[in-house]
Amino acid sequence: MAALKFLVVMDDIRTLNYKKDTTLAMLWALQERGHSAHYCQIQDLWLDTGQLHIDSQPVAAHHDPAHFYDLGEKVTQIVTEFDVILMRKDPPFDMKFLYALYLLDYAKRAGVLVVNDPESVRDCNEKLFATQFPALMVPTRVTNKQAHIRDFIAAQQDVIVKPLDGMGGMGIFRLTADSPNIGATLEMLTQLETLPIMAQKYIPAIKDGDKRVLIVGGKPVDYCLARIPQKGETRGNLAAGGSGVAMPLTARERELAEAVAPVLMEKGLWFVGLDVIGGYITEINVTSPTCVREIDDQCGTHIAEDFIAFIESQIA
Repeated sequence: MAALKFLVVMDDIRTLNYKKDTTLAMLWALQERGHSAHYCQIQDLWLDTGQLHIDSQPVAAHHDPAHFYDLGEKVTQIVTEFDVILMRKDPPFDMKFLYALYLLDYAKRAGVLVVNDPESVRDCNEKLFATQFPALMVPTRVTNKQAHIRDFIAAQQDVIVKPLDGMGGMGIFRLTADSPNIGATLEMLTQLETLPIMAQKYIPAIKDGDKRVLIVGGKPVDYCLARIPQKGETRGNLAAGGSGVAMPLTARERELAEAVAPVLMEKGLWFVGLDVIGGYITEINVTSPTCVREIDDQCGTHIAEDFIAFIESQIA
């Protein structure tokens, strides 16, 4: 097919972790498939008379940890100069992130393919979206009221509480019916009952890993990454010190991914990471899912190439 021009909206390229970054794998993959890329950050998106403009730089990515990218001169272009925009900005999902998604709507309206779909990324909070599939989750409650969470803890006995906008395991606490600090923990997380949080039944299988199951173009990748908590930790997140071990999907994990996939495709969510513990979905990550490099390195997969090939198939 004809070469495509990609715009990759991401964090400061200088801050990427060469060994682990999934966006870098995407840059390599699109180059290897004959496409070109420009790089920008969210502050480089701007509107003029209803038309989206981008201040971007051509980018070339290299397989060299000491020199893994080159940037060209910054140029301003209208959005229709691009065929595909990859939205790869990492959370936090704050107002800056939200405004960037609003601006990317103008790209979509102008006929440019934006992946993942900006409207769906806005709509699908990574904690709340999972609750649309209650049969695939453990008991879960979302509320800002201490009384409702205390009732839930009393019923379930062992519970995880977490903010709805957290990432990397931040703000996650395990509370049991006899925990001495339930009140203080809930006051802090709910900001004195003004902010809803999520409470979920604790899943002991976390010791075997919080598994990241990737769904690319509606199809589950055959291997997942089990993020195994370090000793004395209840969080498996790599950012919280967990270790990542790739392993084949179980039949149950494949079943979960295939149950969710049609909804993802309908919403234009083509690159998604399910978080699965003990055969239950805990989160559905749609903003900037990771773990591609670890799975590729351990299993010989080519997940980013499969992703770019899927995008090509949608444009052809």
